[in-house]
Order: sequence, then structure tokens, then C-alpha cells
Amino acid sequence: MYFSLKTCCLIGLEGNLIDVEADLSNGIPKISIVGLPDTSIKESIERVRSGIKNSGYEFPLKRITINLAPASLRKDGSQMDLAIALAILGANELLTEANMDYVFLGELSLDGSINSINGALAMVISLREQGFKKFIIPDGNKVECSLVNDIEIYPAKNLRQVVEHINREELVDRFINETEFNKPKFDIDFRDMKGQDFLKRALEVSAAGKHNVLLIGVPGSGKSMAAKRYPTILPELTYEESIEVTKIYSVAGLLKENTLMTNPPFRSPHHTASSISLIGGGRIPKPGEISLSHNGVLFLDELLEFPKSVLEVLRQPLEDKTINISRANASITYPAKFTLIAATNPCPCGYFGDPTHECTCTNSQVEKYMARASQPLLDRIDIHVKTSAVEYKYLSKEQESESSGEIAKRVNLARNIQKDRYREIGINYNSDLKENQVNKYCKLDKNCEEIMRAAYKKYGFSARAYNKILKVSRTIADLKESKNIVTDDILEAIRYRATVFGKR
Repeated sequence: MYFSLKTCCLIGLEGNLIDVEADLSNGIPKISIVGLPDTSIKESIERVRSGIKNSGYEFPLKRITINLAPASLRKDGSQMDLAIALAILGANELLTEANMDYVFLGELSLDGSINSINGALAMVISLREQGFKKFIIPDGNKVECSLVNDIEIYPAKNLRQVVEHINREELVDRFINETEFNKPKFDIDFRDMKGQDFLKRALEVSAAGKHNVLLIGVPGSGKSMAAKRYPTILPELTYEESIEVTKIYSVAGLLKENTLMTNPPFRSPHHTASSISLIGGGRIPKPGEISLSHNGVLFLDELLEFPKSVLEVLRQPLEDKTINISRANASITYPAKFTLIAATNPCPCGYFGDPTHECTCTNSQVEKYMARASQPLLDRIDIHVKTSAVEYKYLSKEQESESSGEIAKRVNLARNIQKDRYREIGINYNSDLKENQVNKYCKLDKNCEEIMRAAYKKYGFSARAYNKILKVSRTIADLKESKNIVTDDILEAIRYRATVFGKR
């Protein structure tokens, strides 16, 4: 007896439709799975066998062949357990074939219960785009899958429940999400920071135009404190951005129950992180920190403590906003449109250039430490800020600093200006401008041209740094709701490039 139904497997963030075919024939009882299954699928046989028996059904003592089509596609993941179990039951004439217009997703336990799976949202989105509308999924994945419009979700807790639904014995209720997602609230605020107006201003400009930032200064100068407050001035994600981020976290297995990612993610890996943990990978490639920071912030504290080889892998994703992971059987692309906030001390002891503390490092130690960040990497960071210790007069001041809410209003206004300006060319932010678009949208008048020409010669800026300065000056003008870039804007943008590492 032959029976088939549909399930899905993931390659990166894309779901691929899989036909599960089961054939029962006379012979020595044996189960074979063909169609390039990996170890997790081969192991599913024991889960399926026990799940069927403990759900009250007879496991057929026949020769069972399971084919996963297309055979050319390598398949992995335990989400096919439910479909394999149902295919065996169907081939054993325990299911009504007339009602098989579903896609089945779920991992079986030995008692027949259906466990949650990683990547359910990504699979449902991909299959909806291929025209599939009905999904039977684990009960634990119902909220994330219900975020997708124009589909029907039927959450099930165990195998028997699915069989009874297919046979019209007892229907599973369609799930319609009425959950009000709680928007996370911050318990930190920029008003907590005393002084450091230049630092806070730089982060405001960064947030407004999605510009990368490097903070360099002595210990205790507020670098980490400011970076951790950076998310408090960012607007909420749009619906499309929320779905993108939620999908990534679902695939990575990091999605909390009943959670829609409404705020930009903020990731802060330790400086001992490997290049694979940063960009993603593994035998079955998973998203790394740069993809988990998509549409959000990647904060690298103690930047120069990271191995140079790890820092160098950031160059391509900073430029392309994606990361390609190649394996023998597949090439996977993950999105990586993040804002980089990096913080570091200027030397191993931390006090190089500080007027109040003696630096104990030799010149060669300082140069070697600074050299861990290559020039091409630094070129990709739009804003460079040198921080210093907070002066006593600010610490003893009772007046509160400007709040995150006030800064966020200006950031949101500047972003809306950019979205309106670039609507016709398909980008949203000044930092997204291509080289051939910069001169059109970041025009300089005669005075600004003269200032830029002089700075270009004095500091030895590269062509990439030149474009970065123009983009930042455009953002500064947007924060003032100014149509044109003026001299103050270009001077401020130059100041963000000329105060840290000298010439670039």
C-alpha cells in the first residue's frame, strides 16, 4: 500500500517542500529511509515506532520504505517525524486520503506527543509563498506561525489528535491569534549619563542614519554605558522587519514563547567568540551573531581584544549586509543588516593619551594593539569617537541629562525624512546609499566643498571614508530638518573621522 503527504525542511532561512512517500510490502519487517536523510531523520524511526504504538495504533510488521523527495536535496531536522508517522499510518490504511491537503510539521516524542520545532515560522512563510494554506503544527509553535497572513493554522498536541482530525472524528480547532504582544520596556535611559555630550550626540547621529560607530577611550569613560543605552533611542521595528528578525530567531532556536520581536535586537558577544559564532556556520549552518543582530545592533565591547582573524570576517557583511556560508552540499545566505557599535581602550593598560593617568605600555605595545583593527575594517565604520573621563563638575550636577525619549523623537523624525527621500530608489537610510548615489543626495555647496577638499588632503581619507563623511553629514542635516548640507554639518561629520586613529 502506498501513501504520500507533505512536510518541509530548512536550508538557511528558506523552507523546501518535501514529499514523504511510504510504501508497505510483504517481506521481512524492516524500515528503510531513502532520499538523502541525515542522522536526525534516520533516528526518527525509533521515535516514530514508539509514538505510533503509544498512541494506540498498530505498527505494521511489514517491509516499509520511506522516500523523501526530491531525492537530490539533503534533508535534516526532526520536524519530519509527524509526516513520516502519518505516512506509515496512511499506507496501513488508517487515514482518509481525501483530507490530505495539509503540510505537516512536528517532532514526535516516544509517547506520541508533538514537540515544538525550530524554524517553524520560516518554513510556513516559504510554503505560503508556494501556495500552501493549511498547516498542522506543534501546539508550541502556534503563536509564531500565526504571524503569517492568509493561512490556516491547526495546532496539535499529539499524534492521535492529528489522526482524528484527518479522519474527521474530532477536529482540531483552527488557531486565530488574539495575543497582545508585550513591548519590552527599558529600565535604562540616557538621562542616567552625566556629561559626555559629544558621545551622546555621535550615537544620536548613528541611530538616525544607521551609521556604524567606534568608541575609543580610557576605562570608565562611559563607552559601554552609552552603547547599552543605544537601543533606547531606536524606533520599533516595522511589521516586515519584525517578521524577518523573528524568523531568524526561530531558526536559531532562540525565540521565546509567544514572542514577536518588535524591538531591534541587541547582541553583545564576548571577545572570546570565534569567527563561526560571529558569522554563523556549523555542520548544519545556523545564524551567527551578525545575523541575530539583523535590523538591530551588534555591540563589540573590547573590540581590540577580539582576535584579528575574527574581526576581519566582519568586512564583507559590513559592506554587503549579508553573509554567505558555503558548505559542500549547499551555499546559504543569511541577512546581516546590523549597526555595529564597537568600543575599545586605546592600549593594553587603557590609559594611552590620558592626561590624568600614566600609561604603562611601550610605543610598540600600543602600535601592536591598535593594529588589531585593520585599515579596511576601520574604513567601514562611519563614526569614530574618542571618549575621556567624565569631569567632576558633571558628576556633581543635580540637573538631569536629556532623556532617551527626547533623543528618540529626533531620531524617528530624521528616519522618516530619509524614508520619504529614498522611497523611489528602494532604500531607507543614508547609510544605505551606494557610491553612485552619494553625490546626488549629499550635494555640497562651494564652502562645504572647500572644507572637504582640505580635510581630504590633511587626513589622507580614502574614497570610502569620503563617502562615509558625506552620508553622515546628510544625516546631521536631516536631524535639523535641513534640506541642504551646510558647513556645520560637514565639519561635524569630519570631526567624527579625524580624532581617533589619525590618518585614514
